[in-house]
Amino acid sequence: MSMIEHAVVIAGGGPTGLMLAGELALAGVDVAIVERRVNQELAGSRAGGLHSRTIEVLDQRGIVDRFLSQGQTGPAVGFHMIPLDISDLPTRHPYLLALWQNHIERILAGWVEELRVPIYRGREVTGFTQDDGGVDVTVSDGTALRAQYLVGCDGGRSLVRKAAGIEFPGWDATTSWLIAEVETAQEPVWGFKQDAAGTHAIGRGDGGHARMVLTDRQLQSSSEPTLRDLSDALIAAYGTDFGVHSPVWLSRFTDMSRQAATYRAGRVLLAGDAAHVHPPMGGQGLNIGVQDAVNLGWKLAQVIDGTSTERLLDTYHAERHPVAARVLKNTMAQVALRRLDDRTKALSDIVSELLGMDEPRRRLAAEMSGLGVHYDLGDGHPLLGRRMPDLDLITADGPLRTFTLLHDAKPVLLNFGASMNVEVAPWRDRVQLLDAKYAGAWELPALGAIAAPTSVLIRPDGYVAWVGMETQEGLAEALTTWFGSPRSSPASE
Repeated sequence: MSMIEHAVVIAGGGPTGLMLAGELALAGVDVAIVERRVNQELAGSRAGGLHSRTIEVLDQRGIVDRFLSQGQTGPAVGFHMIPLDISDLPTRHPYLLALWQNHIERILAGWVEELRVPIYRGREVTGFTQDDGGVDVTVSDGTALRAQYLVGCDGGRSLVRKAAGIEFPGWDATTSWLIAEVETAQEPVWGFKQDAAGTHAIGRGDGGHARMVLTDRQLQSSSEPTLRDLSDALIAAYGTDFGVHSPVWLSRFTDMSRQAATYRAGRVLLAGDAAHVHPPMGGQGLNIGVQDAVNLGWKLAQVIDGTSTERLLDTYHAERHPVAARVLKNTMAQVALRRLDDRTKALSDIVSELLGMDEPRRRLAAEMSGLGVHYDLGDGHPLLGRRMPDLDLITADGPLRTFTLLHDAKPVLLNFGASMNVEVAPWRDRVQLLDAKYAGAWELPALGAIAAPTSVLIRPDGYVAWVGMETQEGLAEALTTWFGSPRSSPASE
């Protein structure tokens, strides 16, 4: 069999793999996905929503309406069953979008198809060997692929991570839950119920199914439960099994929390659940996976086209590992607060009181929604390393939203003060330069009002790489760090 070459091969076509493929395709990279499923259909609805920052990221690419039109918005994120109001956070999308993962994937797959990304369906990556020039990838049907880089977006049990020899340290499970989407003969008891085992919930799923999450009485390791297991658990919790039948999806999850020791081993990278697993409290997993992809995509594209050296890839781990580490921490805290002894209840009461106060609520809501992410790019203006707000700009060509400038995933130098063409000339082929005016207030989630900058350098992922306050000091250095060495002669106009 002949070898097929691609610049990047992505193992896994879930939300993270799809988002990464889209990002790379926007940058003109030859990328392909290897996906186990023969189509995008998903058994069970899985993750249930998109957080504010993920919605912003989709808005940055001009595809957010596809998602908003399919889901329901709600004003709060949940921490330990406590709703945290986010409607006053400074974003165009101060809400959670309730939309099941099967719909999220379907919409992302449609976008990736428009970008003409090939997907090798009905097969999976079974192994690889890497050398100085690339990676030889073996696929279950015997196809041989050759790539410059391989990215494992193949989930918590990632073969790519294991084959790369990347450690997956963390915490073993202490609790397990049964999750099911089933039909019932009798009307179930909707809502939440607490008993000696913990919290149980039955809600309405897609297509009239009941969607159940039941806390196991003892930790169970099998991730393949049976209908009988579900029936027994329901009888233990509710005294009846409501005549459950015809399961669409039956699974088990635990509070195991683990994180890849490194997100990169040579030419192999990890993103999404392959890099971090944790219990689904607060619905953060899918969201941080998609955001991993948006952090990695433009960096990988610049390395492939020779704009940047491989050193840029080290910033992927440096920036995204702490984000997932923090999610592991807040989900572990939420599981700990679910214990039913009196001392934990006392702790839970105090946490609830604290989260009733504005400052803790805003801070944790910004964290859970992804709006509070701060990459450590050094000291300086509070915008540095944080997301660029979607301002309503006034330009020579009329009104413009900041996020519109990011639709093609290209960096932008936004200038609110005097013109600065001279300094930027050697990067003009890579960075969009725009003079604009902005009349409103500058405000960041959890931080509040900030000083208005005179210029900002925005990366393709929407994070601010440099801030100018009446000066261009440090701009050439930031441009070199993020967007490669200056061309020897200014690009012709």
